[in-house]
Order: sequence, then C-alpha cells, then structure tokens
Amino acid sequence: MDRIVCSWCQYQDDVSRTTCSTCGAPLDVANVVSRAGWRAAPRLREMTEFRVGNTSSTCQVSGEVVPVAEFALTEHDRVFFEQHTVLWKERLVSLHGQSLATKNKRRIAGMPYAVVQAQGPGRIALTRDASGELVVLPLHPGIELDVRGHSFIAASMNVSYDFIRITGLANVLHGGNGMYIDRFVARDTPGLLILHGNGNVFDRRLAQGEAIQVEPGGFLYKDPSVTMNTVKVPLGGGFGHRNAYMAELAGPGRVGIQSMYVHHHTD
Repeated sequence: MDRIVCSWCQYQDDVSRTTCSTCGAPLDVANVVSRAGWRAAPRLREMTEFRVGNTSSTCQVSGEVVPVAEFALTEHDRVFFEQHTVLWKERLVSLHGQSLATKNKRRIAGMPYAVVQAQGPGRIALTRDASGELVVLPLHPGIELDVRGHSFIAASMNVSYDFIRITGLANVLHGGNGMYIDRFVARDTPGLLILHGNGNVFDRRLAQGEAIQVEPGGFLYKDPSVTMNTVKVPLGGGFGHRNAYMAELAGPGRVGIQSMYVHHHTD
C-alpha cells in the first residue's frame, strides 16, 4: 500500500488522506519555509480530527481566531490539562484534580502545582482563551520537550509533566531566580502534547553549534539538547548606554517561537 509521510510529525499515512491521522497537519500542501529557515507550524483546517497518542480517543480542532481542542474520549481514556482551560464538557466526562509531585517547588516558582484529568466516555473542549494557533506535537517513546510555562493545552496520560529551571533569564522575563520551563516526556508508548502559541508559530531545527537569538517572550518550545542563555546586546547610537536582552538558543535541536508576546524592557 502506498504511504505518504507527514512533514510535521513524520508519521506515515495512506495516500488517500488529506490530513495526518497523528497530528492533523495537511498532507496535500507544501511546507511554508522562510529564507531564514523558519517553518510555519501547520495551519490546522477547521474540524480536522486526529487520534490521541496510542489510544482510540480523538481530538478535533475548531475555531481559527481562538482555537479549541475538542476531545472525544473513549471509556477509561484520559487526558490532563491545567485549570481554567475547560470551555465545555459533556456530563459523563469526569474531572479529577491531581497535585503534582513537585507541587511545593512549583508553588514557590509561581507555576501550576496541580493538573486536572478528564476521563471518558464523552467529549470535552479545551482552550487557552487567547488568539493564536494550536501546535500538535506527537511524542515518540522517550522523547522530551521543554515548553514555555502556561502554554500547554493538554497531554495524553502517558506523558510525564515536570519542570526545569534555567538560570540567568530572571530579569529578562519576570524577576526572581530564573526562568521555569515545563518538561514533557513520553514514557514507553507514543504520546500527544498540544500547545497554544500566541499569534503564529514557527519551527526551526538548529545544527550543532548553530545559534539564534530570540526575544525572550517569543520562545515557545525546544528540544532538551538546545541550550538557552541570556545575552546582552548593546544598542548604542541614539539609545545611549541602553541594552537589549535576548535568549540565545544553541543547537543541535528543534526550537519553536511565537510571533505575539509581551515585550521586555531594556535597561
């Protein structure tokens, strides 16, 4: 049987399909890549449906300005998400709060210290209540991904949820002792992670030793192999002795950025 490879998640689908059954990306359009090498995240078509990891549950995308992820959970299947992201649910879908193992450290860092699990059967819709687009990231077993806090919509239950601290980005981002980033890891079966990107989302794979400087508010996700450090960029000229601070991401690995963000002041 002839197969077609999804350029976004690399899953092989039947050539008769027009969207990927694993991530929902269109299969009948070419990648949009800028001259600088940034690839636009797939623009998911209205009502595109794809499966949730290795389960029989599915997710359908609706809305374009403020996108919604609508899950159809089969009996006993579950997904988890942060509080305040539920738009609606069917009565039969049960919700269960769960404190995270690192809740005390997360509370001190100002991060969510609990998640909500939704269990089927039934439908539940989640949204970040902000304009932008959904980024669907299937995770192979053992694959990790570092994500900007408060950006994830939902994840399948076989994906672990922890956090790491990156020092040196404190004054640039929000004060305190550093920047805290969510880390998602697929366990022994394929998992699914869905993010919300403000504005448009772009993706680029950095080679070994290749680096790119990003406005800190524009960072969305990265592979753990990509290092992240603060660099000071002197402005000079009419700005006197003021500086700009950028987040330098160095390869190898994949990075994602969002085009709409909070600007950070120079000193």
